[in-house]
Amino acid sequence: MPPILYLIPTPLGTPDTPCLLPHEAAQISGLTDFVVEAEKTARAHLKHLGITTPIRELNLQTLNEHTDPNTVSELLKPLQEGRSTGLLSEAGCPAVADPGARLVALAHAHGFEVRPLVGPSSILLALMASGANGQNFAFKGYLPSEKSERIDALKALEKRSRAHNETQIFIETPYRNDALLGDALEHLSPATLLCTASDLTLPTQTVTSKTVADWHKMPALPNLKKRPTIFVLYAG
Repeated sequence: MPPILYLIPTPLGTPDTPCLLPHEAAQISGLTDFVVEAEKTARAHLKHLGITTPIRELNLQTLNEHTDPNTVSELLKPLQEGRSTGLLSEAGCPAVADPGARLVALAHAHGFEVRPLVGPSSILLALMASGANGQNFAFKGYLPSEKSERIDALKALEKRSRAHNETQIFIETPYRNDALLGDALEHLSPATLLCTASDLTLPTQTVTSKTVADWHKMPALPNLKKRPTIFVLYAG
């Protein structure tokens, strides 16, 4: 059987949270080769994914934002030697807002089968829960960290959303979430829909989706500090 690059989702919460369909878990149970973002967390995830190979005997190679682009092709070696390989991100779906996309592109270029497995994507979960336009949307990644640039970016996203009837999805480093929310509520139009989706799939999950005007009527804003959060903006 030709080797396959499996795109293996991992939990958004604790490593023991179920996130694979049973028949897909069976497909990867015998894998020995994996490309991961961080070995420590990957080992914790793999322990709960039903991998039959002893964890200490697994071949783990690292691919993250610090990986030299010129060395990514070396990660194809197990596939080239005929061994199927699993690709994991730190949380959620690999290759979505994730450096693993580089390996996926190379696998296609070399003619290997790429097989995505079903699992959680915080981006899609937030969109689903927001009530914004799910027919036309864009993920913008991180906004600028500098305040004036961040405000300009928010206004530009709102303008694009209104002009194209397009939902805008973006994220922030958790410790800056509250600052981003504050800037959005101060500078976006009252009728614009703004959703924050925090701690998705966890017991502490919180999704708040309101117009900016209605956000201002809340007795208190949610505390987003240190909580993984997806922001959804819709001005269509």
